[in-house]
Amino acid sequence: MEPLEQVRPLKQAEPMEQLERIHEALARPEPTPAVERILHKALDGHRLSYEEGCVLMREGDLGSLGLVAGEITRRLHPGGIVTFVQDRNINYTNVCVTDCKFCAFYRHEKDSDAWVLSHEQILQKVGELAASGGTQVLIQGGHHPKLPFDYYTEMCRLIKRHYPQIAIHSFSVSEIRHFARAYKMPVREVVERLREAGLDSVPGAGGEVLADRPRRIIAPLKDPAADWLATYEIIADVGLRGSSTMMFGHVETLEERVEHLLRLREVQDRTAERHGRGVFWSFICWTFQPGNTPLVAEGLHNGVTTSSYEYLRTLAVARIFLDNIENIQASWVTQGVRIGQISLDCGCNDFGGTMMEENVVAAAGTVFHATPSDAIRLIRDAGRVPAKRNTFYEILEIY
Repeated sequence: MEPLEQVRPLKQAEPMEQLERIHEALARPEPTPAVERILHKALDGHRLSYEEGCVLMREGDLGSLGLVAGEITRRLHPGGIVTFVQDRNINYTNVCVTDCKFCAFYRHEKDSDAWVLSHEQILQKVGELAASGGTQVLIQGGHHPKLPFDYYTEMCRLIKRHYPQIAIHSFSVSEIRHFARAYKMPVREVVERLREAGLDSVPGAGGEVLADRPRRIIAPLKDPAADWLATYEIIADVGLRGSSTMMFGHVETLEERVEHLLRLREVQDRTAERHGRGVFWSFICWTFQPGNTPLVAEGLHNGVTTSSYEYLRTLAVARIFLDNIENIQASWVTQGVRIGQISLDCGCNDFGGTMMEENVVAAAGTVFHATPSDAIRLIRDAGRVPAKRNTFYEILEIY
């Protein structure tokens, strides 16, 4: 790990005036009577209804939401420990037939800049991660129409053979459902065969917003929300777990954000009832990055990125509402590390991955990277105790 004094300066996502506004709002809670009543209910340990979640999403001020989300986080994670995972994102292909309007990353098979990584290239990248002390690889790609299923299973086997210490947190639900269609297999068989090949955990990407109206606009070729959620129940039945996510700030309403959270909470309840633990390790939300996307090119979005102020409000509501998901992860990849720090006061207990490599968000023009030393310094500077974890949220080292 590089010495702390050698860590490079990190970019900030928001101008100083925006950061000042955020700090002022956090310092001066101003809840309406309805918001105050709901927040007291949450602090008393009672579950919020969908309607109450909508009130918080519509009317909640950042100061009050952050205060309560922070208190709930301290109760769930005493001691001030904030975790991070040393990982790498690997995209095996940018070829995709799903043509999501929010995505600047995908290409069609015949495009001149379309590519597919070989297993040798992927192993080299995993080897670099292992040499640096990393513990997790997040492998995702487009919905390629022609790669054989053995491409994915053999990839997992090779990684486990050469780097058994690396957890494979890979293949989103969207990819799993694409595999089922492309190879004419039941979804359960796809998950079982991936697990047998070495898959350890499933990332939550591809959920976008789990309400069908916005999904039909931003990703008309993706599965309905109910199918995405049902797949996670299958994942739990097969014996795996994963993360949950939400990408917001495109065409969804505030009420649809709460619908998304409600549906995640219901799946977590059902899988916990069947298996003694919910399927979701964690929840991560991030803002839509409009740069270079068809959604903007087609006039469906004004091209203005949702502010970090709104990101923090939504994050805090998620921490308050998702009473059965233990870990909430910061999205410094889209917000920048300064907002990543502030998110620790708004419900986050995890700084996420340090990510040696990230390509999908970068394709939309947003690029933030951090080394493990960066993460340690930033968590300390926020007044917390940094700890390195693995994919399964087991603490490996406290700094």
